[in-house]
Amino acid sequence: MIASPYLEGRDRYERAIEGWVDNTHEDAFTHTVRLTDPDHSVEVSAVCTASPGYEVRQARARILRGDADPAIAADFSGLSGARMVAGFTRRLADLCGPRAGAGLFVDAAVEIARLARQTAKVPAAMTAGFAHGDARRCWELDNASWEDLPNSCFTYSAAGRALLSSRSATASATLELYTPPPGARNIFVRKRLSRLVRTGPRLHLFHSLHDNVHGFDIHYEIDLDSGRIAAADSVTSRLPYLGICNEPQAKTAALIGQQADRALRRGIRGLIGGEAGCAQLYDLTADLLKLLVLD
Repeated sequence: MIASPYLEGRDRYERAIEGWVDNTHEDAFTHTVRLTDPDHSVEVSAVCTASPGYEVRQARARILRGDADPAIAADFSGLSGARMVAGFTRRLADLCGPRAGAGLFVDAAVEIARLARQTAKVPAAMTAGFAHGDARRCWELDNASWEDLPNSCFTYSAAGRALLSSRSATASATLELYTPPPGARNIFVRKRLSRLVRTGPRLHLFHSLHDNVHGFDIHYEIDLDSGRIAAADSVTSRLPYLGICNEPQAKTAALIGQQADRALRRGIRGLIGGEAGCAQLYDLTADLLKLLVLD
């Protein structure tokens, strides 16, 4: 059986997430995420160090609309000192507990951890002479700036690196993402939109991601009678490395025919993520599956 608590009493559910990064401190960024759906709106903000620390120095949350438990927002300062690495989601779940709206705050804070992987504080001497579009220079800066990038996806694997020499590639990143001006606001801005639509025996799942370097729109169609994915497609309007990131995008088709069950949540990493896949494609798909109740 496939269901979703977000579709109770309706055939359509939509969730929007907006996130942005401000360069507020000499050695840290302020990441802010606002999550909105038909019933709620919450905002989470945190001052965090860049890679490799990924440490939360200050955190706050507030309820903009809806019946989420105000005590969760009050407790969010308890994230101070946490590192946004393995175990961070568990830390969030423990902090929020089984209280009303807890999942919204957890998802918003997870997005903050993702934003932390998009901006760096590289010394100006290392980015001198930076030229927009220089794929090899950006690839090297990426691997030097974020310690968890190597082999995290196809682009940052040995196979991805080899393509830098064998084909034309263009990078989307700008200088501000590596060496942002002091006090700069909105150096990175991201918008996500996820949607569930039930049409008779089919459940459609949509998720889009658009920011300074990514442009993804994915769609899955689940046959509710068989419980299998009947259709899967993805459109990429912007990629960090045009000419390299394109390679794993065809993996979306590997989900067609897969049973939409709990095992799929674990199995999608091997199908579309990991060293041979795409980290963004994996996150977009995993986030959609979290909205469902699967046997």
